[in-house]
Amino acid sequence: MDAITLHDLAHACGGELQHGSGEGAVSRISKDTRTLQPGDLYWALRGENFDGNDFVAAAAASGSAAAVGEKRAQDVPKDFPFIQVEDADVALQKLAQWYRTRLRARVVCITGSNGKTSTKDFLASIAATRFAVNRTEGNLNNHIGLPLTILSASTSDEVAVWEIGMNHRGELATLAQLAKPVMGIITHIGVAHIEFLGSREAIAYEKGALAAALPPEGVLVLPSWDEFSPLLAKRTEARVVAAGASEGVRAENLRPTSDGFDFDLVSGRERVAAHLPVPGEHMIRNALMAVTAALELGVSLRECASGLAATRLSARRLACLEVRGVMVLDDSYNANPDSMEAALHALHGLPGGGRRFALLGRMGELGGYAEEGYRRVGRTAAATMNVVIAVGAETEGLAEEAEAAGTVEVRRVADTDAAGLLLREMARPGDAVVIKGSRSARMERVLEVFS
Repeated sequence: MDAITLHDLAHACGGELQHGSGEGAVSRISKDTRTLQPGDLYWALRGENFDGNDFVAAAAASGSAAAVGEKRAQDVPKDFPFIQVEDADVALQKLAQWYRTRLRARVVCITGSNGKTSTKDFLASIAATRFAVNRTEGNLNNHIGLPLTILSASTSDEVAVWEIGMNHRGELATLAQLAKPVMGIITHIGVAHIEFLGSREAIAYEKGALAAALPPEGVLVLPSWDEFSPLLAKRTEARVVAAGASEGVRAENLRPTSDGFDFDLVSGRERVAAHLPVPGEHMIRNALMAVTAALELGVSLRECASGLAATRLSARRLACLEVRGVMVLDDSYNANPDSMEAALHALHGLPGGGRRFALLGRMGELGGYAEEGYRRVGRTAAATMNVVIAVGAETEGLAEEAEAAGTVEVRRVADTDAAGLLLREMARPGDAVVIKGSRSARMERVLEVFS
């Protein structure tokens, strides 16, 4: 963030400077006193289990330059600048809206049921071969994450690659209005968040808010392989480009490697050798969407290949690790039936002759689709794995369906600690493991115990 005086900041977010001077300036915002650095602006947000206003004094003591909160700060030095706001969430969005008008970067927003974060990582890596790039860190893609991402950008940035997500009606339209993108990518319409939206058609409509928000001179990138792409294309006045189409960007001659794929990246009559350092053919599709967008930004096909090869995905997204001689795909950040099946196929496609283990936890926000979703994954696990370890009572349908196939060993465990211990007992050097579950399942704990 470019430096902003506290006086300007208070005006932009609709707050009032209660004490301290407004002449000082800040260039970084933190909402967590545990990661606060001296000179940061502390933003006191409320959560389900905490109230950030209770930590203003701690922020002042740790060297924060100032704080924004809803309650008049107590037990802080009288010269410590404190900006009081009525609603800290709303104030953060107001500030981001004001700051967005200062940015010159071309903004690309990415949404979809699956593949948002990896597509964002691929595109940011590619764009960085030519431009100064701001990107979403991790998947900070909601009403708090997007404003913080906008406020992390600089007026010197040339391209911004921002992920936006939703799980309720109306959320995506609000985020798209705040981001003001000139380009959008909608990766896939699946069943993530179907509990709150009811159907894939309803999910497609909500994701289509990004298409509707694009200006006529903008560009919408859609996957040629997704059945909802024709519907989404009708929602926009922007030019529509299809990734993977015969006349568009495509991948040919795929050759699996120990860490991903070698392939030919093709656009029109141009062909370049490329390497994707991530397993799973679904990741090739995400990469094609990123390349399609990058070409529209003016990046060459050869630079696209270079950027793909240099990509480092966000944490716990099909990260390849070797632990105790076992190849582990750590895809534990989040899960839904579509992404679970993709992870299973990714492990199945890895070279090597050892046994394939899947450690699978709960999937959230499925609602009435839960039974079908778990059984879908169970059938795919039976067709691709040697051993399935189902973690938690909610995965019983998955375990039953895998067991019914009669082709896979199925174990049931109560929690992630038990899963990690069982994996220690069963896995041998040369075997391969995939770990996946929704964020609430905390499946990363399996790897901690196994390690």
